[in-house]
Amino acid sequence: MRIAIVGASGAVGQELLRILDQRNFPLDDLVLFGSKRSAGRCYTFRGKEYRVKELCHNDDFKDVDIVFTSAGAGTSKEFAGDITKFGAVMIDNSSAFRMDEDVPLVVPEVNAEDALNRPRNIIANPNCTTIMMVVVLKPIDQLSHIRKVHIASYQSASGAGAAAMEELKQQYKELVEDGKVSTINKFPHQLAYNVIPQIDKMTPNDYTKEEMKMFNETQKIMHSDIRTSATCVRVSSLRSHSESVWFETEQPVSVEAIREALHKAPGVSVVDDPQNYVYPMPLESAGKDDVYVGRIRKDLADDLGNTLWLTGDQIRKGAALNAVQIAEYLVKKGDLKK
Repeated sequence: MRIAIVGASGAVGQELLRILDQRNFPLDDLVLFGSKRSAGRCYTFRGKEYRVKELCHNDDFKDVDIVFTSAGAGTSKEFAGDITKFGAVMIDNSSAFRMDEDVPLVVPEVNAEDALNRPRNIIANPNCTTIMMVVVLKPIDQLSHIRKVHIASYQSASGAGAAAMEELKQQYKELVEDGKVSTINKFPHQLAYNVIPQIDKMTPNDYTKEEMKMFNETQKIMHSDIRTSATCVRVSSLRSHSESVWFETEQPVSVEAIREALHKAPGVSVVDDPQNYVYPMPLESAGKDDVYVGRIRKDLADDLGNTLWLTGDQIRKGAALNAVQIAEYLVKKGDLKK
């Protein structure tokens, strides 16, 4: 099997390489693509060196089975035709196709079978905050239908890419050395020692694009009329996102039933002993595959409500790992190009 990665030099591209190796993904050959700036860089995978090729409009994808794309929506839209025209499956990490009716939006723990119906041979990887939340909500929804959800997210610098992580480090360095921050490029304001209640651009309803992604994507993934209202906040941690989630079900559901369902759920680890200061934190979920859940309790303001806290590595489960899991599912089902 021949695998390609578009955007191999970025944070998600590099994580894809690590995860493909760690999970012993069954590939025979690997092709790496990047921008003109990245072309020529070399990366070692399973003891062999691979050189990044410049992404161009040509027949480079003719003999490729699966292509992971993580180079931004513009690149995905521009090159989708080149990638899929010979039958390769495109698993796209950008927002380019997520809400297209003829493109499945897949989280394997929730709706893996949707990946089998892909008229354009494109499968979209959802937004990172949405992925982590629906992995946790799915087993609860099976207890009683979830009608609405309120979310406050706490999203680390890495959600804006590798350059954003370096900018945050640089800001702290400037504060220590100069007493003020002079480098502000990847964020609308200084992030060091700060939180920014805006991720992505504002829409006309004063919700950000990130917040609207959670509303729309959750409904599509869960095949549900579930309504979400989110406030997404950038925080000055380096890696792993966290979310406070309040949800209302059609019928009352006990904390004990929720905890039991989550213990059995794939991709979820319950870390919930708050009386002894045990709960999930981004420092501990960084580099891990599961979504960690704790602080599970009744909502004091809603008789049909409960609330919980979750955290997960958005570069892994929120991006690269989810994409690889989709590919693993297709391989298991034997549903690749012939």
